[in-house]
Amino acid sequence: MDTFTCVRTRREIRAFLDKPITEDSLLRILEAGRLAPSSSNSQPWHFVVIRNKETLAKISELTPTGKHIAQAPLAIAILMDGAKMPEVDGARAIQNMVLAAWEIGIGACWVTNFYEDAVKDLLGAPQRMKLVSVVPFGYPTEPKTARKKLRKPLTEIVHYEKLGRHQER
Repeated sequence: MDTFTCVRTRREIRAFLDKPITEDSLLRILEAGRLAPSSSNSQPWHFVVIRNKETLAKISELTPTGKHIAQAPLAIAILMDGAKMPEVDGARAIQNMVLAAWEIGIGACWVTNFYEDAVKDLLGAPQRMKLVSVVPFGYPTEPKTARKKLRKPLTEIVHYEKLGRHQER
């Protein structure tokens, strides 16, 4: 799949098949995160792979928006250590991971609304670290083409030179 097709078709997946993710697929996803750019090439991320069903269930209870984490075959916690802009650098790594996963048929869904201190305690992470997300990964229960993305047209969101100036046709 080419990059643009991957971007165009990827969507958030919250329902996963009961099918494990192979080690090769996991390493490809992690490598995509590792290759992301970061501020001053600081690479401040740490990726915690979580496969234990009890841990996944506990993490799903520590967020009001991520109950589906418990159903995933695995999740990856993205923790930042000493980053100047942890959300930005973390998001860059996460976007690489979810696109690499989608290319090989694995879905994901960013979850960001956590009781952060409790999740960090559960994962053995120091409180100084920033938890950017715990992203569940798994094979979607629906085919990739089952839904169409609803997006505003470019004519509504693109401005030229100044806000409010749309290109004349």
